[in-house]
Formats: sequence, C-alpha cells, structure tokens
Amino acid sequence: MTTDILFDRVGDWGVVTLNREKALNALTWDMVKAMRAQLIEWAAMNAVKAVMVKGSGERAFCAGGDIRWLHDEAKKDPAYASEFFREEYRNNALIYHYPKPYLALIDGIVMGGGVGVSVHGDFRVAGDATLFAMPETGIGLFPDVGGGHFMPRLHDGLGLYYALTGARAKAADCMASGIATHYVPTEKQAGLERALLETPLSSRAHADVEAALDAFSGDPGHAGVNDLRSHIERLFVGHETLDELMTALAEDDTEFAAGTMKTLSRMSPTSMRITFEQLKRGHSLDFDDTMKMEFRIVRRIMDGHDFFEGVRAQILDKDREPKWNPPRLADVNDADIAHYFEHLGGTELELP
Repeated sequence: MTTDILFDRVGDWGVVTLNREKALNALTWDMVKAMRAQLIEWAAMNAVKAVMVKGSGERAFCAGGDIRWLHDEAKKDPAYASEFFREEYRNNALIYHYPKPYLALIDGIVMGGGVGVSVHGDFRVAGDATLFAMPETGIGLFPDVGGGHFMPRLHDGLGLYYALTGARAKAADCMASGIATHYVPTEKQAGLERALLETPLSSRAHADVEAALDAFSGDPGHAGVNDLRSHIERLFVGHETLDELMTALAEDDTEFAAGTMKTLSRMSPTSMRITFEQLKRGHSLDFDDTMKMEFRIVRRIMDGHDFFEGVRAQILDKDREPKWNPPRLADVNDADIAHYFEHLGGTELELP
C-alpha cells in the first residue's frame, strides 16, 4: 500500500490526498491504480455521497505525471511504460463519468496529469496560488489526459492557445476560461474544506456542495487572459490546418503574434501537429473516444524521438535546447501525423 496517496472518510465524503509534496504531488503508476480502485469502491457505497481531491503541501495540487520515471522506463520498454497511460486514462474516464459530486481543490500548480484528475470533475476550486498549464508540446508530448475533449470546448480559441503554447493561467485566468468553476482565496481554503466536510449531504448532494462553495467564493480579480482574448480568438479560431494558423500569426503585426511565434518556435514540430489534429478531432468526439484516440497517440510517441529529447533538454540536462526530429514544421507531413491516430489492434484502450 503506497503512502504517496491517502484516502479518508470524513462525514459524507471520500477524501483523496495526493501525498508527494517534495515531488509536487506528481502521479506515479501506483497512485493512479490506487485512486481508480478507491473511486470505484466509493461509487458503490451509499455512505459516500461526494469525493474531494487535494494535494499535500502549499505549492502544488499536482504537477503532472512522474515524467522522469516514464522517460527511463520507456527507453527500456515503450510498451510497458505505455501501460501507465492506459491506467491513467481509465482513471480520467472514471472521473468524467463519476456518479457522485467530484471536487478538486486546485490551489497551487496544476499541470498535465494534475489536470486529468481535476478538470473532468464537477467542481474545480482555484486559489491564489493556482497555476494551470498543459506544457506538453515543449517536451515532445501532447496535452493528453482528456485535453482533446475539454480544450477544444473552451471558448474563443483558448483551448488551442493553451494546448500549443503551454501558456500558464492563474486563478482569474482559470475562472475566465472555464478551467476552474470557483475561486476561493487561499486564506479561506482551510475553512472551506472544513465547511464542506461538515456539510450533511442530502439526495441533492450536488446542490449542497454548490451552496457551500458559493458561501466562500470570491472575485479573483482581473484575468490577464482577457487582455489577450481578442487576439487569441482572431488568430486561433477557424483554421483547418496548423499551417493556416502559423500563416495568420506570421502575417499579424501585433506584439502578441510575434511573442506567440517565438514561443511556438521552441516546441516540438511533431507535437504541435499532433496537438492541432488532436483538438480538431476531439471537438466532435465523446469523452471515451477521445481517451482512446489519446492512447493511440501516446503509445506511438513512446516509440519515437521527441519525448525523450524533450525530457532530456527540459528536465534532465536542463540545457533548454532540444534537438527535435524532424526539426521544422515543414518537415512533418500529414502521413507522419496520421500514423499516430491509427488503431492499435489488440492493444486498444478499453473503457470502462
């Protein structure tokens, strides 16, 4: 039994604590397996009427998956390492379909896999330390864990913008974009948690939780992303191809466009093309089909180059100079990308 994730029963609640504070509560395979098993058990228990998920410490809710472990294991055995994603995506789908109110306290860093165990639930409570990002294109991955479902459904092109650039969003940005459902100041979060756990939940548990949240919710202030929103909508909406988007950015004379082009120039060209196609397809897929698509993609990425090079450059050697292969968008063709989306035969992701 791992102590990296803790489970408690408090009142009518099941409480999950991600308990790797020094590792910013990054998810391990054992944590994901334990969480999914516990959520299934609680779903069948009448005494558990809602679930709360939180991170230990003050810095992070969850900074993602254990990327170093994935890098090392996938170098030795890509098929074995991919099984982490199979379990993670099954857990994401369970959360999306969960039959009881599911609430995540996302005060702190919430990235990658941390998004997967929060954004698909009913309530996402941001605080003053909230910092959301899906920075996967910078390490040769793509915004998975259901990013292909929730990101294309954000308004005004925000999902594609966050997905391609890895841009960070603070609490007000998360509220403005719909990533968070409530904002509660950090100083009031402990009180909110107590109030929630002490609230008797009726047959209308969702409404009971909503009422308790409303009593603590406040105004996060000005959302910086709203200053960029018109630019994002103008430049990120309505393109059939990534090349069209890049042309629009290149031809736009705003500081925003120039800065965005500079950011995108650092990302894996393969990851950018995968991500654009992922969100394009995901817009019309249901959640489970999106997860199946994402497993096809990630399984093939584990057999490739850019993920290992991205982790080396950004996390291991930290030289911040990845040598992507292919190195330019123009060198990645449609056939290359189509391969990532092809069915896997007998190793497809099965849900539930």
